[in-house]
Amino acid sequence: MLNQITVVSDRRNWVNDYVAAWLPSLKKFAKEVVWTHDVADLTDGDIAFFLGCEQIVPQDLLAKNTHNLVVHASDLPKGKGWSPLTWRILEGDNDIPVVLFEAAERVDDGPIYLRERIAFNGTELIDEMRTALAMTTIKLCNRFLDEYPGVVSGAEMQLGESSYYRRRTPSDSKLDPDRSIREQFRLMRVADNDRYPCFFDLDGCTYEIKVAKRG
Repeated sequence: MLNQITVVSDRRNWVNDYVAAWLPSLKKFAKEVVWTHDVADLTDGDIAFFLGCEQIVPQDLLAKNTHNLVVHASDLPKGKGWSPLTWRILEGDNDIPVVLFEAAERVDDGPIYLRERIAFNGTELIDEMRTALAMTTIKLCNRFLDEYPGVVSGAEMQLGESSYYRRRTPSDSKLDPDRSIREQFRLMRVADNDRYPCFFDLDGCTYEIKVAKRG
């Protein structure tokens, strides 16, 4: 049994509801389970999972744990950076690779331990996609713990040319009133109705659109 597992997630990240439900199950793997929202609170331990964490973690803090693990929804080294699930959906891709890898000093640059895929049918909205990603994330974390330490020997170094996604802003949810719903449905799928809803400008006014499934 491990001495300590730490989970780090940003305070306002959507993943927190899923983390809270998952934490009790980690007690079978470690004597102590710690959940924090600030990387500065990291203490010495065995494994730290960084889930929904956009904070940069300096090397001296990474050194506090034997393994520092991140889950990312892209086929690294392609798609490093911000909101990879959203960007891939906008690109028209409903087959989403998800990897669990070792955090390194350079962002999204460490060796990959485990891979999964999520297959969407093109009708899911952001909440449904987040649920699928959260369940896949937890599955990968549990697999790592179940297979540890042997899983480490199967690490794959990232190969190929890197590409990067930029951070999204509320302005990225802007619709064009002169284009059809079908043409813009990918953007409507990934809009967060609370934090960055779809909107459009028309005749000097700005209007918000919130998208939800009926029934």
